[in-house]
Amino acid sequence: MSTWDVPAKPTLRGHFGMVASTHWLATASAQSVLERGGNAFDAAVAGAFVLHVAEPHLNGPGGDMVALISPANGGPTVVGGQGPAPAGATVEHMRVEGLDAVPGAGALAAAVPGSVVALFGLLRDHGTWELPDVLQYAIDYADAGVPAAPSLCSALETVTELFTRSWPTSRATWLPSGRPPEPGDRVVNPVYARTLERLARAGSAGGSREERITRAIEEWQGGFVARAIDEFVRMPHEHSDGIEHAGVIRESDLRAFQPSYERAVNLRFRDITVHKADIWSSGPVLLQTLAILSHFPDDDVDPATARGIHTITEAMKLAFADREAYYGWRGSVPIERLLDPDYIASRARIIGPEASMEWRPGAPDGGEPYVPPLRTDVDPHAVGVGEPTVRASGETRGDTCHLAVVDRHGNFVSATPSGGWLQSSPTIPELGFCLGTRLQMMWLDPTAPSALRPGERPRTTLSPTLISRDGVTIEAVGTPGGDQQDQWQLPYLLRRYIQGNAMQDAIDAPTFHTTHLPSSFWPRQWTPGGLVLEDRLPAEVVNELRDRGHRITLSGAWSLGRLSAVARDAATNELFAAANPRGRQGYATGR
Repeated sequence: MSTWDVPAKPTLRGHFGMVASTHWLATASAQSVLERGGNAFDAAVAGAFVLHVAEPHLNGPGGDMVALISPANGGPTVVGGQGPAPAGATVEHMRVEGLDAVPGAGALAAAVPGSVVALFGLLRDHGTWELPDVLQYAIDYADAGVPAAPSLCSALETVTELFTRSWPTSRATWLPSGRPPEPGDRVVNPVYARTLERLARAGSAGGSREERITRAIEEWQGGFVARAIDEFVRMPHEHSDGIEHAGVIRESDLRAFQPSYERAVNLRFRDITVHKADIWSSGPVLLQTLAILSHFPDDDVDPATARGIHTITEAMKLAFADREAYYGWRGSVPIERLLDPDYIASRARIIGPEASMEWRPGAPDGGEPYVPPLRTDVDPHAVGVGEPTVRASGETRGDTCHLAVVDRHGNFVSATPSGGWLQSSPTIPELGFCLGTRLQMMWLDPTAPSALRPGERPRTTLSPTLISRDGVTIEAVGTPGGDQQDQWQLPYLLRRYIQGNAMQDAIDAPTFHTTHLPSSFWPRQWTPGGLVLEDRLPAEVVNELRDRGHRITLSGAWSLGRLSAVARDAATNELFAAANPRGRQGYATGR
């Protein structure tokens, strides 16, 4: 028996409600909402705002969110909380600023904040609770403080010099004693608590419940929040290129944004259907990879064997090449064409026994695929200021969050909030948070499918998942991890739905990812043939992968993957939950 065959904790089972997330405080808060009569949507919104407070280095109110929801009386739907590029964010403006890429840190890289408006809208349209009651959990933690996790302390250690030298408002908010906190120290953010209280007051008086929450949205988009953002970003400040730039986001950009409810795209794989956001996200990478793997027997896609890891990795390389060629607002090829059986079969046929070092996008429409700059000359230590990238060593420099909820009625939420990390750009002193840097995912080449253009969404890496069987949603899963999100979900799904593993076992098993793609994050490095493995994998597996030509990097034994998941047996109404043990922050609960 392998060491990962005995999980540290079991898959949870119950019938009332289940929550799993990347931080125990968010999990506990969401479960509290369920226990007090709220539904999955009330619980998810409460938990998401707690994540802003508990993991401020991984997400924030100035960032974005993608969620997949499945009401008990409906099918999977995408909640698009990914804001677009502001009106002033043009290729021409970036060139005038002397940039050849959107910076990895600083307000010039900020998309319109989409997370808060999307969460408020989700509560209004599908929840049952009043806004002040939902926000009270986050307000309490922002005032009383949360214990600093080691990852938060590490992130603040990384940016202490920057905050001290160039970002005084961030220093005042996050380094009040002049030094980073120690693990376990209490971290408070009373300014953000007052921001939430003002929004709660705006959403608490007069009219129907829906009208009250709409007024809070209007206060965010056209009231004190929008005004503070507009005024603050006009002041130049240091960006990741070491130069001072002013931001271009304005109050009018916040007023113009509307989060969306969109159809999910899906793929049938074996006896399940996998649901993702469309090609304005990275989600269809998972669908394309599963479609390619459907051409191989089960033994060839076992993520515990060298043959399986090789096949999975090579399929992922092909899907990511198509992502760069076709995903984005300018994508000329719809996902249906990229999932066409004949096209997928042609992609599967080019997977050989050796690791490919080539960049191999397909041509489903017969045209010339877009090929991005493939930079291999980037300093491996030159990462964005705490952006959610994973180094070749497996070291995580920041990340994202995830929250999954299922209630006794069969309502599901799989939400991935991100962006607005405390290290993204200077803290806005009147609000207690900063803006995100999602525009770094857009190219300054106007011919790219994900080129920078005002009013268009960047191609986000946020990639939550819903699973259904016979038209009934049965599971919600997701993970932080930037470009690794779909890569880490894939072995989990194979273990769950081919090998029949329990949820916690599938999460605990050692995982891997390829770096054979240009990173979505500044400075956009490509590592041909790169394959990062948790070193719990047996030596014979690692050696065979090397023999096949993969450029192996061994990461820590419990370093890759941040999955959280909830599930429901449609026949018995039994509920399940599991969460990632890596980093000792993720937690699942329920009854």
